Amino acid sequence: MEDSNPWKTLASEVKYDNNWIRLTEHQVLNPSGGKGIYGEVHFKNLAIGILPLDENYNTWLVGQYRYPLKGYSWEIPEGGGPFHEEPLESAKRELLEETGMSAKNWREIQRMHLSNSVSDELSIIYVATGLIQGIPMPEETEQLTIKKISFDEAYQMVLSGAITDSMSVAAILKVKIMILNGEI
Repeated sequence: MEDSNPWKTLASEVKYDNNWIRLTEHQVLNPSGGKGIYGEVHFKNLAIGILPLDENYNTWLVGQYRYPLKGYSWEIPEGGGPFHEEPLESAKRELLEETGMSAKNWREIQRMHLSNSVSDELSIIYVATGLIQGIPMPEETEQLTIKKISFDEAYQMVLSGAITDSMSVAAILKVKIMILNGEI
């Protein structure tokens, strides 16, 4: 029963398509048999997140204005990873672009779907340790503020609601558990 699809697709039409997303509207019969529409956003890249962590349990957050939110957001370094590229290579590139850092050690800690009621977007999150500082090289679409803080401060920002980005929340909560369990 868990694997059976109770939805029936009657017709589908692509409503919007660009280099990053495709929006499709489906004419459907819902699980109760009623007619309706379902909008689906297909992402053309993986969502990649990195929580850099130094030997003193400091981390780096990236702040930027997020157009859909019409507001500023503090986040772990994040970006898109092309499907044809290994996710770890995308993570290394994003960390370097956004913070100027490279790392000796990488560990995948989480895979998650970011909004599975309307999207197929898959996120892969890493912890990066053994950090080496360099010069940030943000993309032209990014106007970033980089902030080094203690991991505990980042954790408190999640608890207080100052960090709301889903990948950042998941990464910080997961790493907190890993620290408490002696896994990091």
